[in-house]
Amino acid sequence: MSDLPERGVKEMIFANREDAGKRLAAKLLDLRGKQPVVLGIPRGGIIVAAEVAKKLDAPLDLIIPRKIGAPGNRELAVGAVAPDGTAIFDDRALAYLGLQETDLKNEIARQSTEIERRTKAYRGNRRPLPLQGKTVILVDDGIATGLTAKAAILSVRKQEPESLVLAVPVATMEAVALLKNDVDEFICLLVPEVFFAVGQFYDDFSQTTDEEVTAALDNHRDGSAARFRR
Repeated sequence: MSDLPERGVKEMIFANREDAGKRLAAKLLDLRGKQPVVLGIPRGGIIVAAEVAKKLDAPLDLIIPRKIGAPGNRELAVGAVAPDGTAIFDDRALAYLGLQETDLKNEIARQSTEIERRTKAYRGNRRPLPLQGKTVILVDDGIATGLTAKAAILSVRKQEPESLVLAVPVATMEAVALLKNDVDEFICLLVPEVFFAVGQFYDDFSQTTDEEVTAALDNHRDGSAARFRR
């Protein structure tokens, strides 16, 4: 099931991530009664997710997938890895570059170490919220290739949520095709025909700081998390 705009729709511009989160939350209000858990993808996705969590009165947590870069060109994504080690690969990119999955072991290990470092920095000593049997809303500030989102989705699925909703302000048509069958519901406000970068759909797409991520988690975990455990 998905809630996607038709192709050719007039482009939507978000003032900033907070604005995008508020608009996204308006499409998710029917899930409030299901006591969902909101998961944001750092860094920028946490700010969007915080607005969703606030509107739905839901606890907020994070999941950190990381792209797997090609040897010699780490900016070229050939896959992605999630915190539990779940890894996916772009088979076409691997074939084009003449790579095997085993060629990426070192890069996967490097990204897994970075995931662990960031998770500890953002979450501290707090345990992750349980997802089994819950309605989980996975949020990012936008999706280009869809690789990191797919790794996160597969990782969350292993925790056996009752349902998994992917919610983003903007995504490419390619990402929609890649991900729509992996979730129970895909909410996306904008699927543009011309897409160069996520930032083109924001007036303010300044980099989110680690401090902003930590503050957002602090603000939306304490009260909601306590209620969530009851």
